Amino acid sequence: MTTMMTTSMTAAAAGQAAAGSVLADLVVDWFGAHARELPWRRPETGPWGVLVSEVMLQQTPVHRVLPVWEAWLLRWPLPADLAAQPAGEAVREWGRLGYPRRALRLHQAATAIVERHGGSVPDQLDDLLALPGVGSYTARAVAAFAFRQRHPVIDVNVRRFVARAVEGVAEGPAAVARRDLELVAGLLPADPETAARASAAFMELGALVCVARAPRCGACPVLGHCAWTAAGSPPSTGPARRPQGYAGTDRQVRGRLLAVLRDATDPVGQSLLDQVWDEPVQRGRALAGLIADGLVVECAPGVYSLPT
Repeated sequence: MTTMMTTSMTAAAAGQAAAGSVLADLVVDWFGAHARELPWRRPETGPWGVLVSEVMLQQTPVHRVLPVWEAWLLRWPLPADLAAQPAGEAVREWGRLGYPRRALRLHQAATAIVERHGGSVPDQLDDLLALPGVGSYTARAVAAFAFRQRHPVIDVNVRRFVARAVEGVAEGPAAVARRDLELVAGLLPADPETAARASAAFMELGALVCVARAPRCGACPVLGHCAWTAAGSPPSTGPARRPQGYAGTDRQVRGRLLAVLRDATDPVGQSLLDQVWDEPVQRGRALAGLIADGLVVECAPGVYSLPT
């Protein structure tokens, strides 16, 4: 009985590996013909450019990232260039890209890269994970895309593609668990270079074809192997994910306060900040939040600036 069970499990694993290989081959071939020309995918970009792109692309569309990424790399082509500047300059250069704490995290990561790794982005996953502000996704993305290593890279697009193609459901879980990493790792080719290309291909397919609303199934290279379409494309059974509002929120107030400080060459007095929002309680709460997050400092009573 034990021998039969072991044989059955081995056969199942082999079948899953073969199915994963077919999916990867199809998507990699599609990627070769349809991948967008993005500057951080160029070989000459280097690991620092890849790291910057991955941080900027979190919750932000490509078209908004492109001009900021190019300006950032022009000003700070190496981690040491950024680390030598005050943290406030990173916030200033970030502009209106959104979620400006990412700028602080990049500055912290650049400083750690200089202090711990001689100014070169480390190529080992554990070292990448140890950088300030670099989480599981970003570390694996840099290891795969910059250093051509075999790691499962799971963003919302990959999670959705794998949920549909492999698991037959409309959407994947909101959070990435060990099971998800193992599932995606099982789809990757054994060769590290090809695996890295497959990781980028899965992400691209999810972003351009296997989209959340109105997926372009007719243009999908894995249509004939997709468990979701084979099941009749069942709708998601989870709660609807409503997009976050912006108008009137603390996020909007924080953005306006930061815009004043970014544009100023000297510290700014409270009276000038008071002009950006009429409601004093919300304005005060937003300013306090910016100070708590390290994005703003009170350099004198009632006088504020970006961090130095």
